[in-house]
Amino acid sequence: MGPVLVTESQPQEWTYVSEGGATIVFSYTGPSHPNFTGKVLRLRKIPVSKAAPMTHTDDDEPDDPMIAFQRIVIAPLVPSEYLPDLDVVLLDASWLGALENLRNVDRPAERREKDQIDKGRRKGILATDLVGGKGTLAVEIKPKWGFMPNPIHLSQETAPLKTTTCRFCMHTLFKSEGGDVSTQYCPLDLYSRDEGRMRRAVHDLWSGWVQSDGELNNLRLFVSGKMIKPSEQSFTALKEFLPGNPVLEEAFSAALLPFLRRPALAVISNLQSALDALDIEGLAKLYAMVHPDADGLNCVDWDPSFEEWQEFATSYDSVYCTLDHSKLFPEHIKTYLMAYLLSASFKDCSVIFRIRRPDASGQPSVDAPHAITVIDLDMKRVDRLGKWADLDRRIVEHCQTIDAIQRKPCVERH
Repeated sequence: MGPVLVTESQPQEWTYVSEGGATIVFSYTGPSHPNFTGKVLRLRKIPVSKAAPMTHTDDDEPDDPMIAFQRIVIAPLVPSEYLPDLDVVLLDASWLGALENLRNVDRPAERREKDQIDKGRRKGILATDLVGGKGTLAVEIKPKWGFMPNPIHLSQETAPLKTTTCRFCMHTLFKSEGGDVSTQYCPLDLYSRDEGRMRRAVHDLWSGWVQSDGELNNLRLFVSGKMIKPSEQSFTALKEFLPGNPVLEEAFSAALLPFLRRPALAVISNLQSALDALDIEGLAKLYAMVHPDADGLNCVDWDPSFEEWQEFATSYDSVYCTLDHSKLFPEHIKTYLMAYLLSASFKDCSVIFRIRRPDASGQPSVDAPHAITVIDLDMKRVDRLGKWADLDRRIVEHCQTIDAIQRKPCVERH
């Protein structure tokens, strides 16, 4: 069977779904097709200032790195039932241009000003459509950091704060100072496996979604493939998926809890914590031991090859997990850099829960294919490390100026 060609479909048969910093997603809504029905098209973006000509630049372009990264690195760590299907699709510059002309108006204005579809790409990704399908409510949660750091490599100045207030809640306080909409959501509640705390986390996510008019990216809702924002019309649409309680927020929480009891979130938080064994502070100390004259993690100029990623994934249990993380091993600097990058992928991923209209029992099914799926597990680049270290420092310094009474304590599940 030959490769799938995007030109086997028409641009008008694809509708805009959503986008992140690096990619934009369209859902197939055309007539039944063996390659496209039930799929989304994930395309890479490029800054408007760096837009390439509408021609393909490389006939031998490799597959999108997301495909290889999931196959080589993510799949050995995450049960297959929680991962989407990813396939290669061959692109056409003129077809992409037509799609952009049709759907650009559906994108947020701030996104249109910043970037656009990279029409110089020859290959894209076809993935399982997790938000489409009539009669489906898709709930996308970006859970974020689900653990507190081990204090052993923290400084005396940062340890008291970092071990009582989680990274997400500190970051929320930092961003709210800059005018961002605040939220009471704490990831440790969502990851806790305690029903009362999980319910509170869902209520906090819902409140943040309503108060921000759907702009906070920790919660997104899709009805039959279309992202909705808080409104009377969308509340009416949600009620057919969330019966049993006239208070929609309560019904939403009750519908999500059976999904949250499943192990998916525990898999994510356990990997986040295990892979970030040193905290960014410990990683910086280790790098300084190896490169004492360097300007911290800003100077890391090595990106792992796929061969190195494959070796890391293969030896994860036998090498990385057997290291004594209470010590710093200069000879394992590359291993720890890769582990931190991979932890960042899990800290930034999203989970999609697919809720179908209730059956006669009134209960949602958590056993349907792709009922729970982890997405956006992109490969992170080492040039982010210096920025992350600087952001960590600024967040902690800001939170140290805030009265402890204003910081709610965060409790990690043990």
